[in-house]
Amino acid sequence: MSDATALEETLAWLRHSAVGRSDDVSVAFRPDTGLGLACRAGHISVRCGDPVAVIEQIEAAIAPRWMWWDRSTADQLAERSVGIARCWDVLTVHRLLHGGWQTSTARAWAWLHDLSIESLPTMGQLNLLGSLSDEGDDPENPVRPDGHLRPEWVTGGWAASPERLARWAVLTLEVVELQRTLLAKLPMPDRATSTAHAESAAEFLCAELTLEGLPIDNDEVHRIIAEAAGPRPATELEADGLRRQRDAEVLRHLDPGPSIDLRNPADVKAMLRRVAVDVPDTRAWRLEQHRSTHPVVEALLVWRKAERITTTYGYRWLDEHVHRGRLRGEWTSSDGAAGRMTASAGLHNLPAEMRPAVIAEPGHVFVRADLGQIEPRVLAAVSGDQALIAATQDDDLYQPIATRLGVERAIAKVAVLGAMYGSTTGESANALRGLEHNYPTAMGYLEQAAAAGRAGEDVFTIGGRRIRMWVDESIEADIDRARRVAAARGRFARNATIQGAAAEFFKVWAIIVRSRGEALDARIVLCLHDELIVHVGESRSEQAATLMHDALSEAAYRWSPSRQVRYIADVSVIQRWSQAKG
Repeated sequence: MSDATALEETLAWLRHSAVGRSDDVSVAFRPDTGLGLACRAGHISVRCGDPVAVIEQIEAAIAPRWMWWDRSTADQLAERSVGIARCWDVLTVHRLLHGGWQTSTARAWAWLHDLSIESLPTMGQLNLLGSLSDEGDDPENPVRPDGHLRPEWVTGGWAASPERLARWAVLTLEVVELQRTLLAKLPMPDRATSTAHAESAAEFLCAELTLEGLPIDNDEVHRIIAEAAGPRPATELEADGLRRQRDAEVLRHLDPGPSIDLRNPADVKAMLRRVAVDVPDTRAWRLEQHRSTHPVVEALLVWRKAERITTTYGYRWLDEHVHRGRLRGEWTSSDGAAGRMTASAGLHNLPAEMRPAVIAEPGHVFVRADLGQIEPRVLAAVSGDQALIAATQDDDLYQPIATRLGVERAIAKVAVLGAMYGSTTGESANALRGLEHNYPTAMGYLEQAAAAGRAGEDVFTIGGRRIRMWVDESIEADIDRARRVAAARGRFARNATIQGAAAEFFKVWAIIVRSRGEALDARIVLCLHDELIVHVGESRSEQAATLMHDALSEAAYRWSPSRQVRYIADVSVIQRWSQAKG
């Protein structure tokens, strides 16, 4: 069947099935095999050479909510620049419902059907319970008699024929209904379903980000690496020599003594004690306080920056991840903990020294937006604390909190962050007691999450994401250790509920920017926790900046449990990432 005929037949079937905008359509396809679709009215299989082209035309004509098993479908569509407006990614929603990151089609199916993960069948297993000819064991049925999915289907057999594609699409629809049933049992089912929609759209955005890449100045990035690491070494012996030279720039500030490995924290602490700098650890922020104590501290801080670029962002990193003027990494919509978007290739940890190399292409600019104080604003929204909500009306919410507590702004900030991270000590501990008195609803919300975490109970974000706690039964006999582990769970739980909710808000904002930005040919190229960077033609920069603000207002309207909470973003138009403030 020609692709044109396949499209005509498929559209006719969809219209006959009364499928309209946003209605459910599950899909499975493979080039040169065909296309399988399923909806509430039934299913269809068509043989065609280019099913992606058919899907693109259906999206333009009907724009249903597409449903598929996993990211591989989004990757294929993004590779062909097919922009899907609405989707449901089964494995992405599974991570939302189940918690954690590790999953697969077979695992998600087993969990939804209360089947043991330990009994998952694998390819090559002997059928010890019966032969393939046993009654009810039909190889054309993707489900085995024991309830598990057939491994031969999971590993690609689902695409062996158009008929199998259609059966796989039918199964997708069945799984989505099971997931919706679980979402409906959560405390706020409508919000949880909206989160499933947003998380799926964010995973599609991640497929696009993986292909898009971050524009980068190849000459500048080479210059930065060479400045830190020296010229590209021709051999490993030469690389060792350059490492020794970098080390010598630190060690020359010391009198002769025992050999020191600067890459060993214990050695570094011992080295610092020799010059009367006694620190509990060697974190950069702690060493910063001792810059003027001895020249070796300054040299060590400079060495660390160079060492990080050399080892993590050096020539090997350049060869592996920078291609055709773009830095490319694998993006995912959830990190498996609180649900933040994340990426490989160091995209989320690119040091400030590397940012001058991130530059818009000729005729383009970056429009960069940075959410302001997002986590405390989200705390105000999810807790419903009216006093904290009132503080969000200020551009700097820490100032009205400081005024209310009668402390300096810096102390108020540390107290608020400490309350969310469970780590307030020192002078800010007094401010924490002030927070508990003046913002009891918000502090109670955090303590409730912390108590659940200490008890080893899973906690949930307001959007319904399960955040799993860990329990180590082997340490129960060691009371002190068990208490430390419980306290760590409590600190993690109180922050993860807020960090996770902030991640959900961010993703709603990002997918709105993605959708509205199509009219401007504006492409998202970086999502960094609370920072969004769009690559757009220079003539449309002002429109894109306005879009960022408008999308934030729309995201707040769609997501925020309290419409009174004010969200802010610092939006700037820049050529290089290093030009951004903060």
